[in-house]
Amino acid sequence: MITLFIVVLGIIMIMAALMAIYQKNLLSAIVASGVISLLASVIYILLAAPDVAMTEAAIGSGLTTIVFLYTLNKINKIKAKK
Repeated sequence: MITLFIVVLGIIMIMAALMAIYQKNLLSAIVASGVISLLASVIYILLAAPDVAMTEAAIGSGLTTIVFLYTLNKINKIKAKK
């Protein structure tokens, strides 16, 4: 049962990765990238690796997404000034 759940999460991760690659809206691409990291951390929990899951959730899903959103906000502000 857990194997099936991991496969389903993997398929959702692939779909989110394709969305992140082909999305024209940068905000949607950033959110899709965060979803990939969040699903990876869930998979790590299911595989009994809580230390890796917490690191992935904190760095991959949390910090990286925040840095990308901050950078996108700065770029939009610079574009608005011109």
